[in-house]
Amino acid sequence: MAQRLEQLETVLTAAAAQEASIAHSSSDGSMALNSSDLSGWIEGMIEELTAANNVPAQRSSPFTADSPYNNNTVEGSSTSLDSSLDTDSPSQVPPLHYQEALLDNGFSSTGLPCATTSYPPSSKSCSMLPHQQSTDSSSETHVLPMMESRNHQRPQVNEDEQEDNGVQLVHSLLACAEAVQHGDLVRAEETVRHIQLLASPPGPMGKVAAHFIEALTRRIYGGTSSSQDSSSCDVVSYESNNYLSELLHFQYYETCPYLKFAHFTSNQAILEAFEGEKRVHVIDFNLMHGLQWPALIQALALRPGGPPSLRLTGIGPPQAGGNNGLQEIGMKLAQLAASVNIEFDFRGVVALKLNEVKPWMLQVLPGEVVAVNSVLQLHRFLNSDGGPVLAIDEVLHSILGLKPKIVTVVEHEANHNVSGFLDRFTEALHYYSTMFDSLEACNLQPQSSEQLLAEMYLGQEICNIIACEGVARVERHENLEQWRQRIAKAGFRPLQLGSTALKQAKLLLSLFPGDGYRVEENNGCLTLGWHTRPLIAFSAWQCA
Repeated sequence: MAQRLEQLETVLTAAAAQEASIAHSSSDGSMALNSSDLSGWIEGMIEELTAANNVPAQRSSPFTADSPYNNNTVEGSSTSLDSSLDTDSPSQVPPLHYQEALLDNGFSSTGLPCATTSYPPSSKSCSMLPHQQSTDSSSETHVLPMMESRNHQRPQVNEDEQEDNGVQLVHSLLACAEAVQHGDLVRAEETVRHIQLLASPPGPMGKVAAHFIEALTRRIYGGTSSSQDSSSCDVVSYESNNYLSELLHFQYYETCPYLKFAHFTSNQAILEAFEGEKRVHVIDFNLMHGLQWPALIQALALRPGGPPSLRLTGIGPPQAGGNNGLQEIGMKLAQLAASVNIEFDFRGVVALKLNEVKPWMLQVLPGEVVAVNSVLQLHRFLNSDGGPVLAIDEVLHSILGLKPKIVTVVEHEANHNVSGFLDRFTEALHYYSTMFDSLEACNLQPQSSEQLLAEMYLGQEICNIIACEGVARVERHENLEQWRQRIAKAGFRPLQLGSTALKQAKLLLSLFPGDGYRVEENNGCLTLGWHTRPLIAFSAWQCA
């Protein structure tokens, strides 16, 4: 464990010298696609084993003292734009071309506002990694030596033994999860110790197994006597370090197509909904670096009949030290909008919890056409938070109160919100095995900073799903059919996507190596997956 932390700290520290290359990272490197189907193998293992065993935050005001921010309306300039957007498309709505849409107005080739990039984290930030956040010294006494043993004591094996070790590893992981579900922590601890002595499988299987072993270890040694006690996740409260989360989010965005697909498809749907409108307002539930919006701004600038007046409201968490990160991103977007003659206004809303943001706080003006954008956010509100009403119902009710013309939703295509721990564990093991399979196709150099940070992004989700309970468990993913029922019940009806969105999404995938990524249409929605397994799903909605 100590070796792994030292390696991560070295990576994060070295990122200062690599800031430019991170901001302009590309897929220049080449690496052969790993042909092993880890997820399919694990799925088969789980089915066999199941058949054989018959295993069935502190509340804060949404506005800081500095909020609402001053609006930054930028008058359209006379600067022209040289763009390769396909204006000859048969559709009246110009399709989005992501690579050309990110201009050199303070954004990198990926759209990252340069003013907000100050990576890597300091040594103080590194000390806040999830591995080091336990306040229980007894937990550290047990956990850290065990994690070290996983890294140092596992013998390497030849190819003939790898499959047998893989079978034993999956069997032991499921046995440990079953013991946790039954509250038999003694047997769970013994099983974890046994797993840590097994030989480490090579490639993505060894990596995903390591994350699940770590999550099980944290759950067992979390310092609680009840699996329903949310304090069992004190050591995994990764969202407390927004700086690290933003770094991992950016690297994951750069590395693989999932977040780009989410932004790209949402923008295409919003662009079509805004056709012919003169005053439009986009509300982004998680602005982060603002990576999604340069492409939409440029596409609106090339719209037949001229661009509309655009307002963007970005919601984000409070920044450490009182920094005004949202406003810095808004200034960069304003510069971009001015360069393409779009009247633009930005407003940042600081909120610790999205369900604390009420419609009146977003200041929708009469005559505006509203679009609400949620990328991997709604699943965080599927817990009741101890109240009589689910937080997700509050959020959906608030969205309905805005009377938007379109609501774009991107969520994981998984079911990690089941109450039974073993079922949740099994589903997560299958899902993230597929994710790590797909990550192997992204031309990452082994043990590079890009690979380590992208894997750490997924590892955070695994740790939250497996090690946490109660309000601390925020990664409560549900599948597309579940979201259809939930959102329709809240007063929305599905909005069918045009054929352009599917064509453009497939074109986006051509920018990534490997032939395993698949975009599929699902009753008016789009899914992106790896081979036959959908991994994230896009849907669009309007008020019923």
